[in-house]
Amino acid sequence: MSATSPAAVVVLAAGEGTRMKSATPKVLHELCGRSLVGHVLAAARELTPEQLVVVVGHAREQVAAHVTEIDAGALTAVQAEQNGTGHAVRMGLEGLDGTVEGTVVVVCGDTPLLTGETLKDLAGTHEADGNAVTVLTAEVPDATGYGRIVRDEATGAVTAIVEHKDATEAQRAIREINSGVFAFDGRLLVEALGQVRTDNSQGEEYLTDVLGILREAGHRVGASVARDHREIAGINNRVQLSEARRILNDRLLERAMLAGVTVVDPASTLIDVTVTFGQDATVLPSTQLHGTTHIAEGAVVGPNTRLTDTRVGAGARVDNTVADGSEIGPQASVGPFAYLRPGSRLGVKSKIGTFVETKNSSIGEGTKVPHLSYVGDATIGDFTNIGAASVFVNYDGEAKHHSVVGSHCKTGSDNMFVAPVTIGDGAYTAAGSVITKDVPAGSLAVARGQQRNIEGWVARKRPGSAAAKAAEAASRNPETAD
Repeated sequence: MSATSPAAVVVLAAGEGTRMKSATPKVLHELCGRSLVGHVLAAARELTPEQLVVVVGHAREQVAAHVTEIDAGALTAVQAEQNGTGHAVRMGLEGLDGTVEGTVVVVCGDTPLLTGETLKDLAGTHEADGNAVTVLTAEVPDATGYGRIVRDEATGAVTAIVEHKDATEAQRAIREINSGVFAFDGRLLVEALGQVRTDNSQGEEYLTDVLGILREAGHRVGASVARDHREIAGINNRVQLSEARRILNDRLLERAMLAGVTVVDPASTLIDVTVTFGQDATVLPSTQLHGTTHIAEGAVVGPNTRLTDTRVGAGARVDNTVADGSEIGPQASVGPFAYLRPGSRLGVKSKIGTFVETKNSSIGEGTKVPHLSYVGDATIGDFTNIGAASVFVNYDGEAKHHSVVGSHCKTGSDNMFVAPVTIGDGAYTAAGSVITKDVPAGSLAVARGQQRNIEGWVARKRPGSAAAKAAEAASRNPETAD
């Protein structure tokens, strides 16, 4: 149901969350690439509210700084003392710019599964029915412990929210429950909050008391039922955090698969909300995709792969790899057992092979680094082959230095490139070389000592050893010597 943009959304994020057993404030715990409050803010922004305010309290500086970081347009208001949800909303309204005329939506900062679609339904129902307040409700399989929604059978209006302990047997049979998310008429909300009393067992201002105040004043209280009852779940401990992560992860994977992505084993695949895919991308088992990672059309990633803030080009293959802040070009091949550190940029049809690590390096089109090598702070041109067990020696103990290898080069195995050094186009380097000087284009660089064989050394220095006995036997039977 469509609705106009609400005047404000108030996000309640002041609680301590002691059941999390954590030094981290509850609303800053993460799942699927966002904090709990980050998910709520993202859903709230889908309403395009005129103003959005987050009420902070426990660890207020830390929470407020995070809110500013992820949503620069959001305001923050301080609830210095935890005096109840009604008090928190009152503090939030006082933190808004100007008076509130229109719809005010109140949401909890620990409900990461809440969607923008459900909030739009809530606001739309609120306006269409002309309610003073509309409660977001959910029909759950087991309502034990939740406040029941009691409706007028004739009009469907909400007549009461009855806590489980106070409910009759007939009321306990009701499966529609209160979510703690509401849409209010802003002007009526401000008036009613001024009438909320604290004569209860906790000595706090309860937001739910506003419903009774408005109803007694003759205003209508309505309800909007959530599309999925799991959306209203609040997070109070690590078990619930884990359960929410699985639900949200399944939701994200389902969306990807319906859009044309093959996910071979959703149960072992984890992705963040900010991950994107091209059509016909394939994700193999035990793969984690985090941050702003993008998997382009026809690319295959996994198994056993973790990519963070990494772009994988069309048709590329990434196998048993960890990559962070890297760019993998179209039709490139990476792994198995490769590690791409931040700043790694791989060209079209390039190859990073087994037990290869790269960092802050550009690998040209068609260039291969197949085996057991480290490429750090380097630029390698096109169609070059880097020999096995090569190391770009980029750090002198105080500063990092850059190396350049041109196009169509062939470097030998077990090479050390001591930066800064440049290998010209079409040059070769011999196996076992330590390259400390620039190599001109088309040259062969040999930088190793001459081999010297000291005969009889083992017999003299290791008498009686297995090696000495084998050498002696070989000398007696030269025809059988290997």
